[in-house]
Amino acid sequence: MTTVAEPTSVALTDGIRVRVKAQYLPDQSSPHDDRFVFAYTITISNEGIAPAQLRTRHWVITDSRGTIDEVRGDGVVGEQPHLGPGESFQYTSGCVLTTPLGTMHGSYRMWRDDGSFFDAAIAAFSLVSPAARDRTDLN
Repeated sequence: MTTVAEPTSVALTDGIRVRVKAQYLPDQSSPHDDRFVFAYTITISNEGIAPAQLRTRHWVITDSRGTIDEVRGDGVVGEQPHLGPGESFQYTSGCVLTTPLGTMHGSYRMWRDDGSFFDAAIAAFSLVSPAARDRTDLN
């Protein structure tokens, strides 16, 4: 990888702002076994004028070898939060890579109360272990 995204990201789609902050979890990782564990905390805020409910998620996870893993499913952490204007929902989840560096991006399928829907973007963010940070210029 020549370009590394920041371990944070922000995207705004149709009034839904998605903020992400990722971190490496050394206590759950085992670099000698090619196990690199990352947590990410996401805050979804409705900055628009209409309510919206998060129904599904779609993640694209890419490791530094270029291996892509796509994850699709209902809701997040077992919930499908309904956000009125001015409301937010925050959760933390994680992923495991076999490389010390990767990226994630994706979308949430959001449904309006009138039955319409749209995909709220989750902008790309990096998953970077200290070993990868030492070999990569992130500044």
